[in-house]
Amino acid sequence: MKRLFEIINKNFEGTLLRHIYKNTNYKLPIITISREKGSGGKPIAYLAAKKLKNPWRVYHKDIVEEIAQETTLDSELVEQLDERQSSAVKELLHTVFGKQFLSMNAYYKHLLHILATIGTRGNAIIIGRGANFLFPNALKVRIVSKLEDRIHALMKYEHISAKEAQKQTKESDKERNEFVASLFQHDQQKAEHYDVVIRTSSDVNIDTATNIIVDLAKDRFNIK
Repeated sequence: MKRLFEIINKNFEGTLLRHIYKNTNYKLPIITISREKGSGGKPIAYLAAKKLKNPWRVYHKDIVEEIAQETTLDSELVEQLDERQSSAVKELLHTVFGKQFLSMNAYYKHLLHILATIGTRGNAIIIGRGANFLFPNALKVRIVSKLEDRIHALMKYEHISAKEAQKQTKESDKERNEFVASLFQHDQQKAEHYDVVIRTSSDVNIDTATNIIVDLAKDRFNIK
């Protein structure tokens, strides 16, 4: 299979994103899913793709893998950089402003290349990566849940202790929020950035949340 970068040129992401922002009638069949760890965002994305059927596809781990392959960086290292603030993202911002850390500049460039390519293909469900700020005409979804429910979900599905689950949720929230704030200068927790915010719970389970998204997508993108 051709690598994603083989079908776009080095300046394409800028051209695409400028076109998206300027043309308000340009509605890509894209769903972006921002989520809190343990809220069910990932399974919701995959179930939505299944219900929408081909050619809809979820983009999550494969984004990281494509970056790793193209830059010859170790996959584990790239995954650590993705959606993390820490010093790595600060270095990334420096490269955006023309300073040092060329390797981080390459990471950011490749990430934009991949997201831009996904945008041109459409029929995509993009998990995380602040994609809702790149594609303003996408169906933008935020999945949240009560902290205790998220902790319980992690304990159940990842087989970890309550203490570890609480630690992971808090660390994940901090890292993801700081990543988006640093890179896109927005607070991803604000509801105004989304078309719909869904709080999963015993009353609104994975299936219910997915059906809401699928119905909205069908209406937005005229899917029969």
